[in-house]
Amino acid sequence: MARWRPPTTRSSPYITPDGERALREELKELWLRRRQEVVPALSAAAAEGDRSENAEYIYRKKQLGEIDRRVRYLSKRLDEIEVVRSKPPRQDRVFFGASVRLQDANGAERQYRIVGADETNAGKGWISVDSPMARSLLGRQVDDEITVDLPEGRVDLVLLDIIYR
Repeated sequence: MARWRPPTTRSSPYITPDGERALREELKELWLRRRQEVVPALSAAAAEGDRSENAEYIYRKKQLGEIDRRVRYLSKRLDEIEVVRSKPPRQDRVFFGASVRLQDANGAERQYRIVGADETNAGKGWISVDSPMARSLLGRQVDDEITVDLPEGRVDLVLLDIIYR
């Protein structure tokens, strides 16, 4: 019997032009290259005989399923997304696409860029517009104090700078 899971909340449809381009390139790569490599390998493995004990067949079948699942997701997501191509009229406030510099009570600085849910990258400091940090920053101005609940606990931050690319 399958476990019931409540539906996940839908992420916002906003994305940067670079994010949209990356999703389209990933879809093209999966469909035109990776899938075209896996299908013949799966056929060759299937031709070897008993599929129930054929590790190569089982592996390729799983690999094809993962590729097809991601292709379906990307195809649906690209139909839903809304590309934000322009800067907001008021660049003195934090909106989608802003890069912000923050300072905590110890004087340590952090830098984040608010991007779409599909293009987050912790290593680059890109956070989803749906994240608690981004939600607490939206609409704020330089020198505003922000309190955010992070995994390491509640943190008080001061907004030092807002930059739009």
